Amino acid sequence: MSDPLDTPVTRALGCRVPVIQTAMGWVATAPLVIGSSEAGAFGFLAAAVMTPAEVRAGIAAVKAGTSKPFGVNFHMFQPGAAEIVEIILENADQVRAVSFGRGPDAKMIGRFKDAGILCMPTVGAVKHAQKMVQIGVDMIAVQGGEGGGHTGSVASTVLLPQVLDAVQVPVIAAGGFGDGRGLAAALAYGAAGIAMGTRFLMTQESAPPAEVKARYVKAGTDDIIVSTKVDGMPQRMIVNEALGKIEKSSRIGMLFRAMEAGLEMKKQTGASWGDMLKAAKGMTSHGGLSLPQAMMAAAAPMMIQRAVVEGDAAGGIMATGLVGGRLKDLPTCAELVASIETEARARIAALTGAK
Repeated sequence: MSDPLDTPVTRALGCRVPVIQTAMGWVATAPLVIGSSEAGAFGFLAAAVMTPAEVRAGIAAVKAGTSKPFGVNFHMFQPGAAEIVEIILENADQVRAVSFGRGPDAKMIGRFKDAGILCMPTVGAVKHAQKMVQIGVDMIAVQGGEGGGHTGSVASTVLLPQVLDAVQVPVIAAGGFGDGRGLAAALAYGAAGIAMGTRFLMTQESAPPAEVKARYVKAGTDDIIVSTKVDGMPQRMIVNEALGKIEKSSRIGMLFRAMEAGLEMKKQTGASWGDMLKAAKGMTSHGGLSLPQAMMAAAAPMMIQRAVVEGDAAGGIMATGLVGGRLKDLPTCAELVASIETEARARIAALTGAK
């Protein structure tokens, strides 16, 4: 009998179980990528919030910590994107895949494919999945409305089968998954695996300080909301002091925060005002955002960084999937992946009668 956990994901990405550790900004640093990849999952380095120098150092750190293949996440509108692409291509010996939202065009995807690097965008709508397939991606991660950070309104149980029916590439289910039962369910739908962000954030190897992880553990589902006040788009987060103030703010206040965070981003990245304007224009013309939304989208990462990097659980914002409301532990990556594999096999065996 064939192994039910041997899927197009494990075969293409070289991981043991069809579980993807997603690239959460400032969370998916080298230790988490190493931990998840060594455990048998497939880890993504969060390069979308890094400078080119940080990307080079991050990739080198992962390669020093594991011989397993891994992925890199980026987007084409970040400062230094062209250089980051070259850095990724230089490391095609171990970088097996790239993930992105607002990502490369068909020509760029062709460059990755020629280097043996698979392209795995994350989408939240059927039409976006179809468009990505048309320009040549290899597989797609589909995030249902339960997902953390920016999210849509269509639940995974509806969106996943829609996308599976609409495209002919392997599909990875994301949004609401956190254990082996979820993996078994996703495989039953026809997905090739699952992708998890919040569940990997809530591990020992993830980057956020202990006090921030404690807030994640404490939060229940009633403590998690979807807000449009952070950057004008629906975004799921844990309710805390900072988010409470944001929810009460006016549009002028939102724009002021965006300008303030833009200054901070300029300072941290070393980007020129021209680079910042170019990135904003790229997000407006290709990302479907208005200029005010693009400005606020630049602000959100700075507020997330305040929590997950600086450890300010009250003054920063904490993106989370709805599944975070039922997760109450902080296992190691090895413990997590082992439990997912064991539980998934048990559920599949119970359903099929296999022994």
